[in-house]
Amino acid sequence: MSDSLVAVKTPRLLHFRPHFFISSSPPYSLSHHLKSSTSSLLFYDVSIRVSGGSRKDLSVSAIEQGELEEPSSIELGQITCEQQFDEVLAEAEKLKESVVILWMAYWCRKCIYLKPKLEKLAAEYYPRVQFYCIDVNSVPQSLVNRAGVKKMPTIQLWHERKMQGEVIGGHTAWLVIEDIRRMIDNEEI
Repeated sequence: MSDSLVAVKTPRLLHFRPHFFISSSPPYSLSHHLKSSTSSLLFYDVSIRVSGGSRKDLSVSAIEQGELEEPSSIELGQITCEQQFDEVLAEAEKLKESVVILWMAYWCRKCIYLKPKLEKLAAEYYPRVQFYCIDVNSVPQSLVNRAGVKKMPTIQLWHERKMQGEVIGGHTAWLVIEDIRRMIDNEEI
């Protein structure tokens, strides 16, 4: 696993491609590596994820917008109850955004394999489309029935509180991602 710069933005982690190599005594300060001519502030908390998955927090007062590349992946937001599901859809409707929801189970191997690929896809469509995941074993069955989910993984596109499209992810992950991409692009948002 290569080193990556991670900017923490509640409630999700935005993963960025590396801009520099981490060593015990870098020849330049972090601000030297992140220099930019813009001035609006974007994040305050920054940490470095190094090989092996460990994370090193950095003391940075502020990072200016434009200093970081576009995120390479965005952690999927978790929906844990029916009320939260309704709130997510209501907020998206108010902002005129679409929502992609991965209906998954943590025991499902295809679901687990697909999730990081969806996190990369989320970065491509950020902020126009929001991505979330729901573990069908941790939410009420009434929510699963309401969404019409029968198989895992199921990926649904919601717009204006209505399901606009669905992809059942039982085949190769890259084909599922292409189907999801077509579903989002074909939707008139």
